[in-house]
Amino acid sequence: MKNIIKISAFLAATGMLLLGSCKKDNSTNSAGTTTTTTTTITTTALDTGGTLKGFSASSFANMGMAVTYAPMQNNASFLATVKREANVVTFGNELKEGSVVANDGSYNYTNADALYTICNNNGLNVYGHTLVWHSQQNATYLNGLITAAGTPGAGGGTPAPNLLAGLNGDFETGSGTSFTGWNNLVGGTAAATFASAAGNNSARALQVTVATAGSNPYDVQSIGPLFNVTSGHAITVSIDIKASVAGGSVKVIAQNFGYVEKIINPTTAWATYTFSFTVNESNPNIRLNFPSIGTYTVDNIVITDPTQATGGTGGTAATPAQAAAVIDGEMKRYITTTMTRYAGKINAWDVVNEPFTESGAIRRPANYTIPAANISNQFLYGAYLGTSYTPNNYVLKAFQYAKLANPTALRFINDYNLEESRAKVDSMKALVTYINSQGALIDGVGTQMHLNLSITNAGIDYAFQTLASTGLKVRISELDVALNSGRSSSFIPTTQNLLDQAAMFQYAIASYIKNVPAAQRYGVTVWGVSDTDSWLNVSGSPDVPLLFDTQYKKKPTYAGFKIGTGN
Repeated sequence: MKNIIKISAFLAATGMLLLGSCKKDNSTNSAGTTTTTTTTITTTALDTGGTLKGFSASSFANMGMAVTYAPMQNNASFLATVKREANVVTFGNELKEGSVVANDGSYNYTNADALYTICNNNGLNVYGHTLVWHSQQNATYLNGLITAAGTPGAGGGTPAPNLLAGLNGDFETGSGTSFTGWNNLVGGTAAATFASAAGNNSARALQVTVATAGSNPYDVQSIGPLFNVTSGHAITVSIDIKASVAGGSVKVIAQNFGYVEKIINPTTAWATYTFSFTVNESNPNIRLNFPSIGTYTVDNIVITDPTQATGGTGGTAATPAQAAAVIDGEMKRYITTTMTRYAGKINAWDVVNEPFTESGAIRRPANYTIPAANISNQFLYGAYLGTSYTPNNYVLKAFQYAKLANPTALRFINDYNLEESRAKVDSMKALVTYINSQGALIDGVGTQMHLNLSITNAGIDYAFQTLASTGLKVRISELDVALNSGRSSSFIPTTQNLLDQAAMFQYAIASYIKNVPAAQRYGVTVWGVSDTDSWLNVSGSPDVPLLFDTQYKKKPTYAGFKIGTGN
């Protein structure tokens, strides 16, 4: 058939709730050199007969679309298209933490329940999306839990702030044996080495091994940053320490012109030590001294001036251990409550969504800064529960809680740009391998595939091959192909644009079938129904990334998808 799409410079507003996609940015392709799609689609080859679920059934069982409550309830064409073309749906927003959790911590599943009922009544299975993510969170509630875990000042108010905030008191920034803001010294007759190690609920900590104690007890010392405090005030210090053997000592010192110290005799297990001393200067350094033989690991130094608590005197901020405990508990509560509520109804879930930055590192404050505009709806679980490959890893904990909540449900991890960043897809393989080494916890991996015309065939192939090599199920979780990548306000696609877009859909599906063994193909979900409801079609920068136009007519992309399945 001929090209039937009709596009205006600005698609008319319909009142539909747009899908909240998980993809947030495009990165430079690192998968290889640009190649040309192998098949050219022309206007004379656009066979769009049949249905998506019909011609994909021989290649993968689950043909999905992303939906939201408003159009499923109010738009007959939307519902009819989904029912005809798909056998499973993913909720765009309704089961994300920020859609369910109120500021007081209560859970409201009204919209999710209503949308589930519509889907169930129309013979559609539901895929659960998503339990743990850094975005679309109720960060106001989650951050409030941390504040409440501290001790407020007399008369109420909020705890005193951490005077080392941003000064690397948790040793997270730096690389190798270097820690930003800290200088390590070994002098005299002492023999010692400094290194990094896994921390207490964190990725990095300062580790000091003293092989020979010096004649001067201050030979082995790590000098930290200056911090501001009111001279004459008593400060409260919290510090996590563990030692290789009992009987050693660590001195915590505040010194510039003046000098105060506290001697700690740490145990062989992580413990939090809290104490106070009065500082008679306004800008001392925090220093750590290691006068005894042994290996000492230090993490999470928090310094507060209790008089800075609002609402009165006294009070302390939550320690890292206190913050970790409340966030761990709330993450478990949301996973458990949600999966239990839909047990027997939703049998597959995105347990963890978008754990990685573009470099392939697990997202944490040292590599990801929450934008000021998103302070109330973004939250980094890795900041409190850890991102190193240890039992504190928040991804591991999430999958452990999910397995306990519903052992029979399939558990997936999901991320974007895996076809663009080899570092990211390689990290995904490494992470799922580690998680499953701790027990059979992850069943499958989702690759979102928010594509554009610059994506390479080599990148797509490498992503599928790498994910398939895990032996886990692989799903395309949020497929679309953007044309207006420059976000032009006057964008109108040409016929050739639409044919190139169809070719990209074709290659993505064909590569999935070619590179993922049949037993591992969980299925494909297109992220939306018509171009009108796509997350990419925003006011001021329209786009047309899907398989149906604004009138729910099949586009050239539909034919591309069909050709990709071999039909």
